[in-house]
Amino acid sequence: MPRFYCPTALQTGDVLDLPANAARHVQVLRLQPGDTITLFNSGPTMAGPGGEFDASIERMGRSDVQVRVGLHHAIEREATQVVHLAVGMPANERMDWLVEKATELGVASIQPLMTERSVLRLNDERAQKKVAHWQSVAIAACEQCGGNRVPLIHEVATFANWRKAWANAATDMPLLLSLRAGAQGLRQTVNSLTQPVGAITFLSGPEGGLSSAEEDAALACGFAPVTLGPRVLRAETAALAALAALLQ
Repeated sequence: MPRFYCPTALQTGDVLDLPANAARHVQVLRLQPGDTITLFNSGPTMAGPGGEFDASIERMGRSDVQVRVGLHHAIEREATQVVHLAVGMPANERMDWLVEKATELGVASIQPLMTERSVLRLNDERAQKKVAHWQSVAIAACEQCGGNRVPLIHEVATFANWRKAWANAATDMPLLLSLRAGAQGLRQTVNSLTQPVGAITFLSGPEGGLSSAEEDAALACGFAPVTLGPRVLRAETAALAALAALLQ
């Protein structure tokens, strides 16, 4: 059954117009009145009740679609471990791919960072457009994979500004992907935990990794250096490999 993110209050019996993006998708699929779809509304703009709702198409307009909200199902397909990814943005289309696959894996949020070695540099206007685009990529990935909670894509930040803000926020377990001598294996670090942690913030660099100064700053904030092994992975591959290990 087609699934759509609907960032509005949903209640059984309500009749409402779908958001523009969802309405266009319904029309592209050539659905008709009487057809049934699935709606979910937990994401960056709505807390939502979680789970998902049945809905039936009531009316198809030229550019709008009206639906009647049906039964709520308390179905969750989210990871048991909350993981926030802070990542030096890879260049070209690789960030799109990273956002899509991280969403499929179940990441809770993504913080795009501009670091010393970042190839991708964004001014304010372009950054806003990119974030809006990446958020739409995350929504589409959730609709496809069965996730009910769309991860938040934060505004683009410089590493320095993000680190200062992060230092004032509490987190249960901050991890830094690093090639430094002495970095512990990621699986070994996770397996050594004697108690569950509420959330993990995982910091990963861009092409070429974080600079030594940036790693020093992260370590000073309490990040623990971890490694994925002896191979040097692409920036987007490394971040996703870490998420796969943390969200299993």
